[in-house]
Amino acid sequence: MSIPPQHQNKQPGIEHKMMPEPRYFNPAYKGSDKLKDKVVLISGGDSGIGRAVSILFAREGADVGFIYLDEHEDARQTQQYVKSEGQKCIAISGDIGNKAFCQNAVQKFVEEFGQIDVLINNAAVQYVQENLEDITEDQLEKTFRTNIYSYFFMTQAVMPHLRENGSIINTTSITAFRGKDVLIDYSSTKGAVLAFTRALSQNLAGRGIRVNAVAPGPIWTPLIPASFPEEDVAGFGEDTPLGRVGQPEEVAPCYVFLASNDASYITGQTIHPNGGEIVGG
Repeated sequence: MSIPPQHQNKQPGIEHKMMPEPRYFNPAYKGSDKLKDKVVLISGGDSGIGRAVSILFAREGADVGFIYLDEHEDARQTQQYVKSEGQKCIAISGDIGNKAFCQNAVQKFVEEFGQIDVLINNAAVQYVQENLEDITEDQLEKTFRTNIYSYFFMTQAVMPHLRENGSIINTTSITAFRGKDVLIDYSSTKGAVLAFTRALSQNLAGRGIRVNAVAPGPIWTPLIPASFPEEDVAGFGEDTPLGRVGQPEEVAPCYVFLASNDASYITGQTIHPNGGEIVGG
């Protein structure tokens, strides 16, 4: 897939403005009720990896609740896709960096669905800065609040409702393992997500709740044109061993696996859909 130069001026980006639009739905994927009668809550579920996960979970029989910032058109489209799979879908707009919002959103989902079985902490922002000195206090606060504070806030809000055999899946990044020179604060938050996953998995193991992570490499999502200069977006992902960018539909099955009974003996671990780069030792 050839990616032309492009840039968006607002984080975390708009999917329907991307050229070409990401592939979020693989029509060849046949659901097999791996998540039948489950309810999943996803942050950043309107676009990118979150949209692909929302649709795939619905295809596997789960009802979906997702949170998004203010990308209303993307959110409406995702709701339509989920509902076309025959499942319920509720979307709530707001800032997950605010603890009170997270608590209120979770309560609304519980009132609607009556349960939460899977939490996917996925939303994130990233801002390119060439030098450490250029990272302002406001940027640092925004990046950490969105990318790691929200994982604490959402998980704390969901914990009273998760039962034994529940699952928490956190989206970290390849940058947690090898860094990224122009994404120092983003890489730092993703390293924190990795540590959060490992520590929480040990804390919750005795309660029968599994905690795992997915660490995507270069995936074609709205965050990319919303972050990088247009000349850097062109050819994005071509330096991977597989020689191309990844698509959200290629990442979403990792989340299905970790949420399902197929991964019943897996906790504290990370899956790496990154095009072939060896990371983590």
